[in-house]
Amino acid sequence: MAEIYDLAIIGGGPAGLTAYLYAARARLNTILIEKLSPGGQVLVTDFVENYPGFPEGLPGWELMEKFVAHVKKLGFKQKLGEVTGLELNGELKRLKLAGGEELLARAVIIATGASPNKLGVPGEKELTGKGVSYCATCDGPFFRDQTVAVVGGGNTAVQEALFLTRFAEKVFLIHRRDQLRAQKILQERAFANPKIHFIWNTVVEEILGQEKVEGVRIKNRKTGEISTLPVDGVFIFIGIRPQSDFVKGLLPTDERGFIITDCEMRTELPGVFAAGDVRAKACRQIITAAGDGATAAYMAEHYLSGA
Repeated sequence: MAEIYDLAIIGGGPAGLTAYLYAARARLNTILIEKLSPGGQVLVTDFVENYPGFPEGLPGWELMEKFVAHVKKLGFKQKLGEVTGLELNGELKRLKLAGGEELLARAVIIATGASPNKLGVPGEKELTGKGVSYCATCDGPFFRDQTVAVVGGGNTAVQEALFLTRFAEKVFLIHRRDQLRAQKILQERAFANPKIHFIWNTVVEEILGQEKVEGVRIKNRKTGEISTLPVDGVFIFIGIRPQSDFVKGLLPTDERGFIITDCEMRTELPGVFAAGDVRAKACRQIITAAGDGATAAYMAEHYLSGA
């Protein structure tokens, strides 16, 4: 008979690894399923300066290495694979993996995270972490007194452009339309900020540079004119996508696909929890993902004990 785990954690980023840490300390028979290597999006974060306890900052991969080392001290059980299907009703949850393998668990934490939408232009992938960023809070301080471009026109793009003005000397906001989609109050703040310069009806066609970002090649959608804009960094905010396709129709999500939970990470199905960037919430940072993971594991322990 197949082994029945107390808890299965899907996803090995900060939320999933923290959940595993707390579950292991509670002596739950736990397995973590990750389709790549543990660490999640943080692995491609060049440098982390806002995680408590590391005042000098450290590379994202190094922080995640410390997370993994911590859970390994507690007998880390992991399986590399992708969850392609779930059966979540009833006392036993069934997880179907690519390749046909199935796992059984009494409780499940979904911590699969979210990925920023990409422009899909030449230079973007090659220069990610070398001037291309998807997080102003993470990387803004590296661009003190420099010139950066922000791509996007929604709330996040405008908020992050405003945040970047604390560090950068000049912020170009590049938007494909002739007006912003952000809330009016954010627009007013951006228009009033002398550091923000707007480039309308324009798309980025290429990010330029060898070892680091040196500029962007842009195209005006109305005139067809192509030009080069010298910048030291490019911040892309054209939306994020939760890694939640495999729960579609099984759990309530918001209009963008983020899993809806209560403040204690519980979904509407007993024994099923969600933590980290995959759930609907306002702030998506390493520290909040870790907090979600701790809460989810704590609540899973209570669920399993019947408390």
